Amino acid sequence: MRLIMLGAPGAGKGTQAKILSKKLSVPHISTGDIFRANIKNETELGILAKTYIDAGKLVPDETTIGIVKNRLLESDCASGFILDGFPRTLAQAMSLDETLANMGMELTGVVNIEVDDEKIIKRMQGRRVCPNCGASYHQTNNPSKNGTNCDHCSTELIIRDDDKPETVISRLETYHKQTEPLIKYYNNKKLLVAVDGWQEVESITNEILSALGV
Repeated sequence: MRLIMLGAPGAGKGTQAKILSKKLSVPHISTGDIFRANIKNETELGILAKTYIDAGKLVPDETTIGIVKNRLLESDCASGFILDGFPRTLAQAMSLDETLANMGMELTGVVNIEVDDEKIIKRMQGRRVCPNCGASYHQTNNPSKNGTNCDHCSTELIIRDDDKPETVISRLETYHKQTEPLIKYYNNKKLLVAVDGWQEVESITNEILSALGV
């Protein structure tokens, strides 16, 4: 099973990708996680990526494509993968097509999680993350036990810079301009599966699995 998760920032791609990764026994490849790990470690890539991410912009195609290509060559991707956060532009999508063709692979499906902008802004305002272990919470939908500290390592939770309202609005504008065209691109390839992202998490998962025939 080789899947791409599409949807606006905050639509729930990461949550569903992690669940599907376990259910389908294939790796979850998140470009956002890769970038954040590099930012935390202050690598050259991390410093570059942070300037774009903090401004709500996309990291340049050349950088992102190279990272994903290297990851797909790792042995655990031989039986499948779930891409979360890539591709985000038509150029990235076409590059991925070329990469997979060269590897003798093809996509199984592209899942588009649909949520209105207004609902996304409201959802993102409540998101909190652990700066130490990366665990993610939501003040309303998935709070930590005491509401302020991580359940796993007790570190105080923070609001990520790219979850702040002004950045979320910028990220949504970027998504509509650069990533939304992928919906038509993959629909024309008969790969697109659209699901309502404003449901309970389990309901969304079941709808995706059903649409994929799993």
